[in-house]
Amino acid sequence: MATAPLHDLLDVPVGGKAIFVSAKDGTKIRIAYWQGGDRGTVLLLPGRTEYIEKYGRMVAKLQSRNMNVVVIDWRGQGLSQRHDERRDRGYVESFQHYQQDIAAAMNAPEIVALQGPRTLFSHSMGGCIALRALVDGLDVEAAVFSSPMWGLPGPAAAKHVLNAVNTLGRPFGQHKALVPGTKPTYYVTVNAFEGNELTNDADHYAMFKSHLDAEPNLGLGGPTIHWAVEAIKEMDALMKASVPDIPVLTFLGTQEIVVDGKAMKSRALSLPNTRFEVIENGKHEIWMETPEIQAQVWDIMDQFLDQIL
Repeated sequence: MATAPLHDLLDVPVGGKAIFVSAKDGTKIRIAYWQGGDRGTVLLLPGRTEYIEKYGRMVAKLQSRNMNVVVIDWRGQGLSQRHDERRDRGYVESFQHYQQDIAAAMNAPEIVALQGPRTLFSHSMGGCIALRALVDGLDVEAAVFSSPMWGLPGPAAAKHVLNAVNTLGRPFGQHKALVPGTKPTYYVTVNAFEGNELTNDADHYAMFKSHLDAEPNLGLGGPTIHWAVEAIKEMDALMKASVPDIPVLTFLGTQEIVVDGKAMKSRALSLPNTRFEVIENGKHEIWMETPEIQAQVWDIMDQFLDQIL
């Protein structure tokens, strides 16, 4: 293990420590942790394109509730090792490899030493990875999902085309081409707040942009065809997987368009011990929304945490 950078960006709490850990296959993964008390430890799994520092405000709120927080940079993003050293496209050989990232984080002595019961928090792509971790037996007391990626919008025919290109085009490197319609740029740096698909809160959106303006190496471009094929394969498998009987809380915003809200609702309601909350006027970033939505969401999460911790 080696010390890793933790950038002093807008609203990143002081006192955090970052380290590099090695996954089973040798991939270097950055994790960060903040100590907040003996009430428990949150393992926070970000979404695609995200990075540890983006969750600074979330970390501070959890610390104020006497909780320790651990955040992961997935392989291929943030400051973790990139498959091909590129930041203009997102690639992973298999979604199963993300489970190695979780294992490396959970086995680090610094994380093992954190006190209290463990709760799993996840957002978007992190929600897909988190659900697999639960299926595989990750030892946590409960899980909270924000806009989990349990399905992606788009016609079935388009997904078949992606699969064909991924298979037939692999000898020519086409599996690493961007999904049609996506770009090699960082979403928040090239899209204005007006009309964005992430959040209704201009302050949070400005924070996202300030981070990437200051540290562009944290960013990530669009997904590759192979990433999309692997994601679809994993989501399909998870729709049928047996999930342990632990308390689960899932949030879906009524303005969600990044992931498939119908698939999310169907999977959430099928879980054995579930609470499903629809947030009026919420977009994709439920945890990074307007103050009014934030107050509603945190009230629900506080009730949930009070019941399990």
